[in-house]
Amino acid sequence: MLSLLVVAVVAGVVTAVTTPFVARGARRMGALDRPGSGPRKVHTVPVPTLGGLAMLLGFMAALGTAWLLPAFRPLFVSSSEPLALLIGAVVIVLVGVADDVLGLPPTVKLAGQIVAALGVVIFGVQLVHFWIPGLEVISLSPDLGLPLTILALVAMINAVNLIDGLDGLAAGVVAIAAVAFFVFTLASDPSGLVETIPTSAPLVVAALVGVCGGFLIHNFHPAKIFMGDTGSMLLGLLLGSAGVTYVGRTTAPSNADFYGSIPLLIPALVLAIPFLDTAFAIGRRVLKGQQVTMADRGHLHHLLMAFGHSHRRAVLVLYYWSALLAVASVGPAFMELSVLATWLVAGATGGIALIAIGVRSGTAAPTEHEAQDHVGTG
Repeated sequence: MLSLLVVAVVAGVVTAVTTPFVARGARRMGALDRPGSGPRKVHTVPVPTLGGLAMLLGFMAALGTAWLLPAFRPLFVSSSEPLALLIGAVVIVLVGVADDVLGLPPTVKLAGQIVAALGVVIFGVQLVHFWIPGLEVISLSPDLGLPLTILALVAMINAVNLIDGLDGLAAGVVAIAAVAFFVFTLASDPSGLVETIPTSAPLVVAALVGVCGGFLIHNFHPAKIFMGDTGSMLLGLLLGSAGVTYVGRTTAPSNADFYGSIPLLIPALVLAIPFLDTAFAIGRRVLKGQQVTMADRGHLHHLLMAFGHSHRRAVLVLYYWSALLAVASVGPAFMELSVLATWLVAGATGGIALIAIGVRSGTAAPTEHEAQDHVGTG
């Protein structure tokens, strides 16, 4: 536990310290998100992007620190997962930088995401088997496990990419998801095909908590820097990889039938908001006869602001609902389902009240914020 805390702190400090330097470099090279450059970009001044570079440095520092700590020595000696994560992180950041600076076509961007996911898979992060209540262990052949893993990673990359529409939103939601997954990995004791080989999931989510926390210092409204696709795709890849490494190593329930299925549910539950937003965005654009990658301002965070919520309140409302879903995903490990259900109903009622409190008659002009929408591949 102490070693994981050290990793999180190092990741946070390095990210927080390097972010201003990245912002300064982005300004000098003209990597700025300019007002009015897209239908959802309503910030009033140019804001440097490429914040994901600082996140990458924080993650690399976390891996380096873990490599020096005795507690993580078995992971680095017996598994290639840390190398896989490093390779995937570097590749996805390069793709993100190219997109933030040059603006890649959707197909090229998708290809880059697939290459990054493939790099992770080739070096050891792959769905091999998982447990589902009532079906016991489901084993996946390499021919099936490889494409499913890539699909899962690309979906997670784009879910986080989509929710990066307000200052601090993506980093905060991913931090909440990482904390939930971290609590689960500590509370559960799954059995794997090779029990002597540890999983990198706790290390990755601890690093994610630190990276997101360090970046939020500079990214919460009013943001001094945007993470860009460089950061959002990195966060999605790392969070997805943590889920895959844990799911792929779990061949039996940990504490109870429902709890044993949680590895499959945590990322989906905590990121249900961006996943649903993605589905609605695609459906909305298809019905309008638009390309699914076409930008619009119909996302949840835009609607909250249009209904009268301030920038910060809209972000906090989405934080609240993400945290509630996180409690729903890990709660069965700590309380009876009946008690948990009572708390969740109370929490949902409070969430609805929070939304209603901010609504006022008419629509309100959005305040300054980053509006990056790259649904799927755009």
